[in-house]
Amino acid sequence: MSIAFKINGRSVAVDVPDETPLLWVIRDELGLKGTKFGCGIGGCGACTVHIDGVAARSCVTKVRDVASKNITTIEGLDEQGEHPLQKAWVEAQTPQCGYCQSGQIMQAASLLSVNPHPSDAEINAGMNGNLCRCMAYTRIRKAIRIAAGTAEFQGSEALQSE
Repeated sequence: MSIAFKINGRSVAVDVPDETPLLWVIRDELGLKGTKFGCGIGGCGACTVHIDGVAARSCVTKVRDVASKNITTIEGLDEQGEHPLQKAWVEAQTPQCGYCQSGQIMQAASLLSVNPHPSDAEINAGMNGNLCRCMAYTRIRKAIRIAAGTAEFQGSEALQSE
C-alpha cells in the first residue's frame, strides 16, 4: 500500500505495510539517518520527529497514521545547522556521545514553539521522557536557554562557571 506524506518539505510516497513504524520508513526507505532508534517503545525520545509541528516518537507511530501529514526530522530543522537550537547545542558543547541529541533537539524545538521563553522547571517538564545516557541534562537545559535568548551567560565563560 502506498502512503503519501511530506517529509522536510518534500512530498514522498512509500510502498510499505501500513503498520510499519515511521522510524524505519524515515531511516530505511528514505535514507534519513539523523533520527535514531533507542528503545522501540517510545520511552527514550531518540526517535523524536515533528508530525504537523508536534513532537512525536517515530518508533511507535505507524506510517499509516502520517498519511497526508507533514513530518520534520532533524535534517529538516535546518540543513545548514543554522537553527537557533542547533547553534546553541554547539555553543553549549551539549553532546557527549551525541546519540540522543537529534531527539533532544527536536523535542526542544517543539517546546520552544509553544513556550519561547521557558523557565528551568518548564524546560525540565517539556523535555521529560527524552533520556540521555551521558547525563548531559545541564548542558541540554543551557542550550535551550541560549536558544530561547534567556541564558544568563554566553560563550566559553559560562562553560567554566558550571
